[in-house]
Amino acid sequence: MQETIYFDNNATTRPFPEVAEAMAPFLGGHFGNPSSSHHVGRAVRQAMTDARESVAGLIGAAAADEIIFTSGGTESDNWAILGALRAMPGRRHIVTTAVEHEAVRKLCDRLELDGYEVSRIGVEGEGRLDVDALLESLRPDTAVVSVMTANNETGVVFPIAEIAAAVRERSDALIHSDGVNAAGKVSIGLKQTAIDLFSISAHKFHGPKGVGALYIRRGVALPGIAVGGGQEGGRRAGTEAVHQIVGMGAAARLAADLTPMEQISKLRDRLESELLRRVPNAFRNGAPGERLPNTANTSFAETNGESILALLDEAGICVSTGSACNAETQEASAVLKAMDIPYSRAMGSIRFSLGRFNTEEEVERVVAATIDAVERLRKLS
Repeated sequence: MQETIYFDNNATTRPFPEVAEAMAPFLGGHFGNPSSSHHVGRAVRQAMTDARESVAGLIGAAAADEIIFTSGGTESDNWAILGALRAMPGRRHIVTTAVEHEAVRKLCDRLELDGYEVSRIGVEGEGRLDVDALLESLRPDTAVVSVMTANNETGVVFPIAEIAAAVRERSDALIHSDGVNAAGKVSIGLKQTAIDLFSISAHKFHGPKGVGALYIRRGVALPGIAVGGGQEGGRRAGTEAVHQIVGMGAAARLAADLTPMEQISKLRDRLESELLRRVPNAFRNGAPGERLPNTANTSFAETNGESILALLDEAGICVSTGSACNAETQEASAVLKAMDIPYSRAMGSIRFSLGRFNTEEEVERVVAATIDAVERLRKLS
């Protein structure tokens, strides 16, 4: 049986071996409740404290108590936006972008049905955000500005620190950023920015699934998300998933070393350049110098992304359409629509997202298999 090649690291990542090792004791002997006062509980509470400090270090928070553990990126995104609206009940306006993850985009769609106004800022053809339009959209009744740090489909990185500073000069709205696909790939120094709220998820940087965090800058009075005990500083009641939090902390410590990103970037560039050079009517989606180091979104015109994915899967290669194609509805992704990518290209889009365990030999195999898949599909059509 052929060995699997995994190039879908923006969907999830393979956990570091050290993560499983760190988690194991908390599924056995270290079973205490971190809220308990006795020594069994105190030992578990200290492990959580260590994990919180590691996560704070990963994203450059000023203090560990700015980190609140959640179930993942979706909860963190939802909490940030809904909490901001609750904190400012007289304000009914939200500013966001047209290319956000569904956790933000679909929430804003639902909030519109509840009478809130949403300004969705567009992007240009290579995915760059129209920052001037964003600043012009600010109003006295704007409660929250939610702009992702890096796009999960194209990898395009937004100048979020500069955006946050400009928003702060013009508004007292809370500033949130979905950093789920940025953490562990690019440097994040939140304490040097005006960002109030920042979402991350452990499984995107080689940690366990089902655990994430919301950074809440000191001084931001964000209402809690659950009522009950005093866990997580009284902001998120309920006994914590200690084993997952410890795993997240272990992943954060390792992912804070961004040295491997240089090699990953070289592998990504080789993959992309070979495909663009050797496949007719292949196109890059996303500004080349302003992307995550691991992400390449490539369109193969007059093909179907789901069909390419299926052929690569048969060859033992895992990639994604990046939500660019839905076989049932035949709709292009909202991100590529916002970039005005022609339908014939958008429907043939594949997202290749590399990780810390990928190799040059794997890149060569993926290039060859992708070329073969596209040629086969074009002959059939």
